Amino acid sequence: MENLTPEQWREIMNKKLQFPPELIGAIQEGKIELLCGLLKTGDGIVRQLEESEDRQWREALNLSIRLGNEDAMVTLLQGVKFDFRQIHEALLVAVDTNQPRVVKRLLDRLDQEKGNKMDVHSFSQAIFDHSIDNSQFAPGVTPLTLACQKDLYDIVTMLTLKGHIIPWPHKISCACLECRNGRQYDLLKFSLSRINTYRGIASRAFLSVTSDDAMLSAFSLSRELRKLSQKEPEFKPQYLGLEQLCQDFAVELLGMCRNQSEVTTILNSCGDESQDALDQQAFEEGIPNLSRLRLAVNYNQKEFVAHPICQQVLSSIWCGNLEGWRGSRTAWKLFVSVGIFLTMPLLCLVYWIAPKSKVGKILRVPVIKFLLHSASYLWFLITLLGESITMEMYRDKFASRQQNILHSSFHMVWVVGFFWYECKEVWIEGLRCYFLDWWNCLDMMVLSMYLASFALRVLIMLKGYLLCQEHSGTDDCVYFTQTVREDWRQEDPQLIAEVLFAVTSMLSFTRLAYILPAHESLGTLQISIGKMIDDMMRFMFILMIIGTAFLCGINNVYVPYVISPHLGRFNETFHFLFWTMFGVANQDYVDMPQFMLAEFVGRILYGIFTLVIVIVLLNMLIAMITNTFQKIEDDADVEWKFARSKLYLSYFREGLTMPVPFNIIPSPKAFFYILRAIFRRICCCCNCNSVQEYPPITNMANDKESEEAQLPYRQQVIRALVQRYIESARREFEETKRKDIGNRITELSKAIGRMHGDIKVIQQLLTEDEHSAMHQEEEEVDKVDSDTKQETDMQQSQVTDCDVVKMEEGRVKVESGDERQTEKKEQLEAEKDENTDNKIKSEGAAGNSCSNLEGKLKGEATQDEVEKIKGRRGTQRGQRWTS
Repeated sequence: MENLTPEQWREIMNKKLQFPPELIGAIQEGKIELLCGLLKTGDGIVRQLEESEDRQWREALNLSIRLGNEDAMVTLLQGVKFDFRQIHEALLVAVDTNQPRVVKRLLDRLDQEKGNKMDVHSFSQAIFDHSIDNSQFAPGVTPLTLACQKDLYDIVTMLTLKGHIIPWPHKISCACLECRNGRQYDLLKFSLSRINTYRGIASRAFLSVTSDDAMLSAFSLSRELRKLSQKEPEFKPQYLGLEQLCQDFAVELLGMCRNQSEVTTILNSCGDESQDALDQQAFEEGIPNLSRLRLAVNYNQKEFVAHPICQQVLSSIWCGNLEGWRGSRTAWKLFVSVGIFLTMPLLCLVYWIAPKSKVGKILRVPVIKFLLHSASYLWFLITLLGESITMEMYRDKFASRQQNILHSSFHMVWVVGFFWYECKEVWIEGLRCYFLDWWNCLDMMVLSMYLASFALRVLIMLKGYLLCQEHSGTDDCVYFTQTVREDWRQEDPQLIAEVLFAVTSMLSFTRLAYILPAHESLGTLQISIGKMIDDMMRFMFILMIIGTAFLCGINNVYVPYVISPHLGRFNETFHFLFWTMFGVANQDYVDMPQFMLAEFVGRILYGIFTLVIVIVLLNMLIAMITNTFQKIEDDADVEWKFARSKLYLSYFREGLTMPVPFNIIPSPKAFFYILRAIFRRICCCCNCNSVQEYPPITNMANDKESEEAQLPYRQQVIRALVQRYIESARREFEETKRKDIGNRITELSKAIGRMHGDIKVIQQLLTEDEHSAMHQEEEEVDKVDSDTKQETDMQQSQVTDCDVVKMEEGRVKVESGDERQTEKKEQLEAEKDENTDNKIKSEGAAGNSCSNLEGKLKGEATQDEVEKIKGRRGTQRGQRWTS
């Protein structure tokens, strides 16, 4: 064994030798020499290393890392050739204890193993290994993933520079070979590995270190995690927690901006080619494109949009050059709104003639544009009310075929304007982005119903006119011109047109809720009502199932009995059960005295229906609505600001300044734009398009030609924000650590104070005990002195054994006092009584021994020796007090 090379020794220690039991103790006590001796000695017996011994080797290495004993770790690494699994777990332990130096040493050791085809990307394959199941770390946790989860920026940077990556998880529905093998091998390990991977990817450290634009990465990852929470509901809380973590990270990065230039750069640029569609949506002249902010709105990043920085930018753009609008009183704002409402036609005429004039520029301010469009919509609603009143005044004419289409179609002027407005909006935003907004879907439905109603009315007129022209006096001509309403068919076009007009009128007034987010209180209520409607839609599905069940049951009970006029037909039964929910139905309808069995079953079913619907389901609906309202109220500020931001952005777009119905009339500006586009297309001058950037982005590049200075200003700002965030996180970590240490010191000081108090109480009790003991000892010494005097008179320079026994007895008493010092406070009084009894007994025994030995022993101790014993006793007493 002595002729083996160091490489052979490491190989043997790794695979053949038994684990030394003293190794753990040597590591705990930090005995490096003993550790080296344990690693370099062997009994020469070649054994196969068992799994338990392998676990012990790993525990030895992990223990040295956890104790921070780098010398022991280096000794183990030099003396034992650890395999891939052991180095992997050691790295995890080093990352878990936040030891960058140890991580660097282990990474260097991995670099030495590259000759053995060590692949750092294969850490995620630990899911297929049975032997690592006894590890303290979950499946799929790699050193980089663990460092990211703990936000250890230094270690994350170190690992990424060494080539460690976090592979992006595959889709839930992925059917590749790796995913299939993972699901078949161990489904739980596969799911946990996926969750742990996303925990590493969604961490602040990973996004900060590995992403060129950490904010955009947080946006996209937040959206993906929200979708995963719906596709994989088993881990929905975990995914939603990570999604909230990404949103908070983006908000914190935005909060690191220090000046308006950085804010403008961040909000106006995405830096992603996939977001070119947002850049193409041009805003009014002088308004930045806000591409990142619009992306946050599309990704539903509510907290980011509601951040004070974003709201300040939006509010400044919303008011434009009207500086006094934000600080003005509500009365003044109402006065301006009423003035715009009354003078809307005149203002539109001025803008149509001179859009570049001072008045035209004021009308392009978003807040004025909003008031102008709101005034136009209010005039449209007034028109609908006027037509409804007109129809009531000329009821007979509108009830027949003789109605004039012009009397009930003045609103179609606004409808045509709205239709043209929606077409331009689709052209600007794109079809997909247009239909992502539910308000646009409602607008298209309402406009379609308006157009269908008007088309059916025109169809009735044309059909009557054409039929009477060709075949005068025929039945068709008479039906479409002279037939009274009672004789019309159920599918008559005029009936359908009237129903469509009634429904669209109701929806048109409902559409007025779109402008409510402009006000805080009304906007919060509008959001709450929208969420409540969503709850009602889900509730209606359950109500439909239960209602249909009772409808079929009760109807089938009463079908054979024709004596019941209100039950036995689906129509009547549905009507009866529907109004029962509101308590306005007559309960006597279920009674049939002639048929007791059917009446009994009918009453039972009706009673159960009443209990389930009225007591259970309706109260559940009330609870759902209350819960939704409370959620909105708890986060009312964020919800309202997010809804208001979407309203603001809709009025920032270029064009669409002219309100309905004046937008139907082609303006001179439109003709100019058309001619300019034709001229550019003919002359191929598309590159001459000059776009003014607002506000201008300054360049931070210095005169020194460095790699960082050559980066775009946007990337420089992003890097600066990330660096500030990392420094802030480190300061918070140090402050938390300092507070934690301070709290521990405070707790330790309190514990020491309590111990001091207990010691003082014990010292007081011991002092009282010592005083009594000392008094007894003094009496005994006096007795010894008197006896000695008498004996010296009788026997010169001699002492009896009685004095020696008494001196030994005093020493025993002193020692017993020392022992009593270490006992508990609760037992001191009992021990005091017990010791007193023992002293009396020992004194009696000592007296008997003195009488027996007094005549036998001659004096061998002088008076000086007695004084020495007294001095020794005093020394012992002083030592006891000192301790």
